[in-house]
Amino acid sequence: MEYTIQKLAGLSGVSSRTLRYYDEIGLLPPKRFTSSGYRIYGQAEVDRLQQILFLKKFGVKLEEIKETLEAPGFDIEKLLSQQRSLLEQQLLQLTSLIGTLDQTLAYYKGEKNMTDKEKFTAFKKEQLQENEAHYGQEIREKYGEETVAKANQKWLNLTSEEHQQMQAAEAQLFSSLEILSSQPQPVDLDSPLAGQVFKAHKTWLTLVAPFYNNDYHRGLADMYVNDERFAAYYNQRTSQPSVTLLHDIIFHYTEA
Repeated sequence: MEYTIQKLAGLSGVSSRTLRYYDEIGLLPPKRFTSSGYRIYGQAEVDRLQQILFLKKFGVKLEEIKETLEAPGFDIEKLLSQQRSLLEQQLLQLTSLIGTLDQTLAYYKGEKNMTDKEKFTAFKKEQLQENEAHYGQEIREKYGEETVAKANQKWLNLTSEEHQQMQAAEAQLFSSLEILSSQPQPVDLDSPLAGQVFKAHKTWLTLVAPFYNNDYHRGLADMYVNDERFAAYYNQRTSQPSVTLLHDIIFHYTEA
């Protein structure tokens, strides 16, 4: 089926002016022009317009949308499947948050009791879901489903005291890394400050991991430097890049 620009605008909710602009920038050229110069759109253009609107909803800029749609090997099914997975994660987060919000409202109205643990369950689940979206596949490939499941469960069961310990350990870790990473390199790995980095990271890890041993600690250190997302988490928390330094400290203190 073919559409004039006015009919496509009515069908899609996108104004005729916007459709003309999409043509001008090469994002959505019409299938053909009539002898009178009117734009005519076919099925391929209808599908492309839907793809454009999806990508806009996902926060992609128009120039990036054009590059994405025209990239060699572009797979719309794969892209939409990935976005669907992200939306499912967001839906789970919202559902959990709404549940905790309802419980909290009932708590403040005096309609039910709420344990301290229940007050923070949704926020912990949200963090797990964000980690799953960013790192789930890599972590499962390296450590297996059972280990990841145990780690997630341990995180959900953290007491308020353990959570405070974890936050304090992470604060100590980045404070010490900030000082060390700003010093002339290479640093003395036997220095008290390097020892504080290791101790802080080990404390954090034993609180969140299902088990601890030197090989497990070293495996994480390798992952930090080999995966740019993990590396960015550490490098962006200090004024100088620090992930390689953290890796070297972990290996130094876990030598057999």
